[in-house]
Amino acid sequence: MILALVGAAGLWADARQLLNAPLRIDGDTAFTIAPGQAVGGVIDRMADLGWLEAPVRSTLYLRLYARHQKLATRIKAGEYRLSNGMSAVDALRLFVEGRTILYQVRLIEGWTLKQALAELAKQPQLEITLADAGDPVAAMDRTLGLDGRPAEGRLFPDTYHFPKGTQDVVILRRAYEKMQRVLDEEWANRAEGLPYASPDEALVMASIIEKETGAPQERAQIAGVFVRRLLRGMRLQTDPTVIYGLGDAFDGNLRRRDLLQDTPYNTYTRGGLPPTPICLPGRASIHAALHPDDGNSLFFVSRGDGTHVFSETLDQHEAAVRKYQLKR
Repeated sequence: MILALVGAAGLWADARQLLNAPLRIDGDTAFTIAPGQAVGGVIDRMADLGWLEAPVRSTLYLRLYARHQKLATRIKAGEYRLSNGMSAVDALRLFVEGRTILYQVRLIEGWTLKQALAELAKQPQLEITLADAGDPVAAMDRTLGLDGRPAEGRLFPDTYHFPKGTQDVVILRRAYEKMQRVLDEEWANRAEGLPYASPDEALVMASIIEKETGAPQERAQIAGVFVRRLLRGMRLQTDPTVIYGLGDAFDGNLRRRDLLQDTPYNTYTRGGLPPTPICLPGRASIHAALHPDDGNSLFFVSRGDGTHVFSETLDQHEAAVRKYQLKR
């Protein structure tokens, strides 16, 4: 009896030591569990990779541990990061909790939809489904159920985290839903007397504001100018919409003939807002579009340093143009 107890105690000590022994890995190591893979197969793979001390006994103890903890159907597929000092039991707990490696992709304020889709296509950890769709934008329209509404400007610029193997459309859906939430929130708290018939029109204005200034403190001023022009029936006359309308024909140099070339986005030749957003606006630009500054300015011109001079009259504006544009 005493010998049996001693033997059992020795077996338990051996099991505890091996279960808690650090994995034989060199630094952070990625380990991928395929969908549907059983816990026994995961344990066997760790043994085959040479990560377990005394692999035969360790495998036996780990299988018993997994059975006792009912882990057979609880581990989650994905890519995991195992680090120095982590034991096999620690690894199994990690797999059950599903704490997979997360990658990230960032969509930048002011990007066009085309640029955003290109950035997604460059992510090796994403499963790209739209690249071979012929027309990725049309495929995205169908995926998100836009029902003919323009896709441009519908993705919220932000950093999105995802595990390896995530489909690109999952990121698109998250970005689209976040834009809807932000736009709905800002629209619900908008100022009075704005010239927008819908949140979509506010989104168009926000995209113009996003492209017009890199100075955060100017967004509301820019919005004020454009709102006053719309209310007075003046054309917006903003270069970024013209550039967007030129598409791939724009070579980086906006010429006078470009300003005269009529497109649906040429706000020099057409009144009102363009038909769609021209980029992905951030929350600050959406807020500015719905909370423009009061004032009387109707014009602005770039100083060349990212900020603008605002003018109330055409004479003042032309003087600012001579000083800051023609001189350069």
